[in-house]
Amino acid sequence: MSKYDNFELLDQMEDLDGLPPIRNIPNKQLQYRHPKNKVNREIESFDTSLLEERENEFNFSYGASKHEKAWINDSLKDFYQQNWFEDILRLIKGGGKEASVYQCLGNTTTQHKYIAAKVYRPRKFRQLRNDSLYREGRLILDDEGHEIRDDRALHAIQQRTNFGKRLLHTSWIEHEYQTMSLLFKAGADVPEPLASGNNAILMAYIGTDDIPAPTLNTVELDQNGAQRLFEKAIQNVEIMLSNHRIHGDLSAYNILYHEGEIYLIDFPQAIDPRVNRAAFPIFKRDLTRLCEYFQSQGVSCDPAQLAEQLWEKHGYIPNASANASLVETEFEDGL
Repeated sequence: MSKYDNFELLDQMEDLDGLPPIRNIPNKQLQYRHPKNKVNREIESFDTSLLEERENEFNFSYGASKHEKAWINDSLKDFYQQNWFEDILRLIKGGGKEASVYQCLGNTTTQHKYIAAKVYRPRKFRQLRNDSLYREGRLILDDEGHEIRDDRALHAIQQRTNFGKRLLHTSWIEHEYQTMSLLFKAGADVPEPLASGNNAILMAYIGTDDIPAPTLNTVELDQNGAQRLFEKAIQNVEIMLSNHRIHGDLSAYNILYHEGEIYLIDFPQAIDPRVNRAAFPIFKRDLTRLCEYFQSQGVSCDPAQLAEQLWEKHGYIPNASANASLVETEFEDGL
């Protein structure tokens, strides 16, 4: 399948009408704001005359197909107009379950040479088969990262109307951004999140000028390097547990490798183990997939024992009644 085939579906993108406005979080109310907030100050003082100049100039270097270009325009034009980046250079991840990722040329506003723009596929084309397993106990967030409490909106969500489904789609994206912000602040090895809105998340780009960082599953390590990175990965798992988060789809496919270091990515399905009844089976699956890769690189580890040890260490109690068989079939392996 061509990497552009997915974009033929964009003729049917009526469920993305009325995309929410760009916003820059972490949000003060949620206490996720990183101390380095210079980006926020620069955006607040952005010269509106520059916005007017860029209003009709959203042309980019990347040679997108017709439908992909329309999708990019809907999702990223406002970011460009608000001076988050100067150009879209290339597609660096396409055809995945949830989103495509683009390398963009940064600027002094973002203080990054490059940034990565993760653009979600339309809700009805996402391949996650049953996201209700991961949404259990999770707040439903609006486009500003606040909990939705409006009765009309909640009723629409409950009835799964088109409006309700759009709200759930937005909440899914906002949840990933909030999770990344929380973990970045806590010192986890994740790309720095920059902004979200309009069906996309902007974050720090990991890679060289011409080549994005590969996923760990494509990397062969020597035994010493593998042991070090395994310990680093477990350290990140513990940071997540300490902040009441489980990745939910952790494997070598969702870890980037760059200059001897790792970066965890893709958090839309992350769960809170305090409120999700399937938390321990999901956590155990994460550890199993992680260990499978490192075992292939010469690292000795017992995922079942490790999962139980870390779970109890952080004060959680396994829930034997959780539907582990459902957890095992939720995601297709790989990307």
